[in-house]
Amino acid sequence: MGDHFTDHHPAYEKMASSVFQDVEMASPIEVFALIAEYNQDPHQDKVNLSVGAYRGNDGKPWVLPVVRTVEAQMANDPTLNHEYLPVAGLPDFRTAACKMLLGEDDQGIVQNRVCGVQALGGTGALRIAADFLKKQMKYDTVYVSNPTWGNHKGIFKSVGFSNWKMIADVCAEKKLFPILDCAYQGFTSGDLDKDAWSCRYFSSRGFEFFIAQSFSKNFGLYNERVGNLCVISTTSDAMVKVRSQMEIIVRTTWSNPANHGARIVASVLNNQPLCAEWPLVVLVTGIISSSNEECSVTLDSMSGRINMCGLTPSNIDYVAKAINSVVTGAADQAQQSRI
Repeated sequence: MGDHFTDHHPAYEKMASSVFQDVEMASPIEVFALIAEYNQDPHQDKVNLSVGAYRGNDGKPWVLPVVRTVEAQMANDPTLNHEYLPVAGLPDFRTAACKMLLGEDDQGIVQNRVCGVQALGGTGALRIAADFLKKQMKYDTVYVSNPTWGNHKGIFKSVGFSNWKMIADVCAEKKLFPILDCAYQGFTSGDLDKDAWSCRYFSSRGFEFFIAQSFSKNFGLYNERVGNLCVISTTSDAMVKVRSQMEIIVRTTWSNPANHGARIVASVLNNQPLCAEWPLVVLVTGIISSSNEECSVTLDSMSGRINMCGLTPSNIDYVAKAINSVVTGAADQAQQSRI
């Protein structure tokens, strides 16, 4: 019954030519290409230090106990449902996130000049900021630090685009609009307040600025995409107008924010006993940028950063020997080249 297509059937020949045939293959996204390379590596002692994520001694992702606690409470709460959230996001989450970042006594918060817009991770927060600044403020140039996160340039290009006291002075002098990216609050020193110093300093100076927040790392909610864009303005009226425009951006980008991860974060930050259970660890950044044929250690080859959580009692000696082998090998090669 019906047509039987062969290689010479006109319909088949018509289908063989795709409207996508001139689309070029995109370059691999490096960090995920590294993960794929690691998964395919047959080496029995391989170690993955590429992606910054909590891991247990077995090398597998570790879920924070407080997150497990909240998820269990949510699963057994009959009052929760799957209704759409407000376009700007879960109010309890947005408010708590901004207070965590700027401090509850921040004058912008006290005077109702600060708001949050829930986003799909820190990346989504940066995208909202970039889109708003390009379309509403007509900015066409962005300055990023060197080094910086690889995705910073990509985000701002997609929409057409030190010392903190000195940076603030330059921003004020040149009338630059600051965007701060706070993806690891609590990880640098283990203290939420210390790690938010630069954000709070800019606020104390009276800047109008944006801060992109991510809860992927400090809550271990990597695939929940929990982010917030904190908007600091000089007046409450301006803040409301900015938020209204950002809601349009959200509506035309991902339509409505996700509930699950944001509710977990809000439940912890708004509950002191749960917040006390939330552990913060010090993130140590290592600098390694070579490889060795006799060992298999996967890391960020562009920046040389490693995820210290990937080191466990069972692999740390192996990794140390691998690093020593690479470093001493490079030193030997350098010495021979000078001879």
